[in-house]
Amino acid sequence: MKLKCIFAVVCALAILSSCGAAADVSTESKASEQISAVSQQSTEKTDEFHTSDKAVSEISEPKKEISEDLSSAALPEESSKPESSSEAELPEQEESISDTEESVQSEAESSADTGDDIIPSPYCRSAVLYCADSKEILYNDGADIPTAPASITKLLTASVLLEHLDSDDIVTVGTELELVNPDSSICFISEGNRLTVGDLLTGMLLSSGNDAAYTAAVSAARAANPEAELSDEEAVSVFVEMMNELAARIGMSGSHFANPDGWDDDAQYVTAADLAKLSEYALNNPVIKEIVSTHQKYVVFESGESITWTNTNSLLDPESEYYCENAIGMKTGTTDNAGCCLAAAFNKGGKTYITVVTGCCESDDRYDMTLKVFAKAK
Repeated sequence: MKLKCIFAVVCALAILSSCGAAADVSTESKASEQISAVSQQSTEKTDEFHTSDKAVSEISEPKKEISEDLSSAALPEESSKPESSSEAELPEQEESISDTEESVQSEAESSADTGDDIIPSPYCRSAVLYCADSKEILYNDGADIPTAPASITKLLTASVLLEHLDSDDIVTVGTELELVNPDSSICFISEGNRLTVGDLLTGMLLSSGNDAAYTAAVSAARAANPEAELSDEEAVSVFVEMMNELAARIGMSGSHFANPDGWDDDAQYVTAADLAKLSEYALNNPVIKEIVSTHQKYVVFESGESITWTNTNSLLDPESEYYCENAIGMKTGTTDNAGCCLAAAFNKGGKTYITVVTGCCESDDRYDMTLKVFAKAK
């Protein structure tokens, strides 16, 4: 009986051992299958990755070719050079751009004699150099920019006055002086003074007398309308119309005038190009030409008073640092809106040149700029 029990136990143990081994084999087989499956997935992923790399490479190649084509089109002189990466080409392209900029700058410098280059200093709103003989503008910096004319207006006032009165005619200063703005530049004529038109113009153009400008305006308007009984205001209004008519006649298409003295007014504006036209027209009048070329003059009125007037134009002053022996006069101007201005005329090499400078910050600047512009005269 004991032997049977022992045999039964041994058999049971043998069976259990056999089942465990089978289970281990089964587990190992499953593990092997799982490892194989993971390995297969990894291989597939690796193949996909390499395929993606290849696709990226194939996409990049056309871009490189396009870049090389564009580089070749833009810079044909580089076509004979060996191929290189885009990074290596950048310095060469930058050098080419730099060469182009130097070329443009060189061309700009070479065009200086044409009058197209801009004089760097001092500051001004506009500047023009005009040759009256060849009718050419030799230098132009903002010639068509609107600006206030200041007292350069008086060249037009003088021109209109001499269309209606002769230089030897006698005029009497009247109540029109009350129309002169406070703080105006004046030549110190007084109500009741009697003086020639020539002397009146001397006070207006040398000392820039706004008082003389108003006497000129009412005298010319009344001479042109002898049958009308014009008040001072009406006479000035008529004269301003005459100013604009003359301005239009001589081609001052970008200008309009509102008073005879150049006092700032929104309705009064000019361009440097128009002021050059006005200056040329005024210079052709022998009376104006003689007056504006005078540095200083002692005058005795017909009514007995006397006065010495000095030209505000420093180009004519032998003691001024801006004295220029080529200068033959013209007119200064200064107001808040206009800045410091100067229309000047010069003789050089048998030719007459006119310069106009507007909108300078300081009085000296207009002379400095004028001489720089005149230096371009050929």
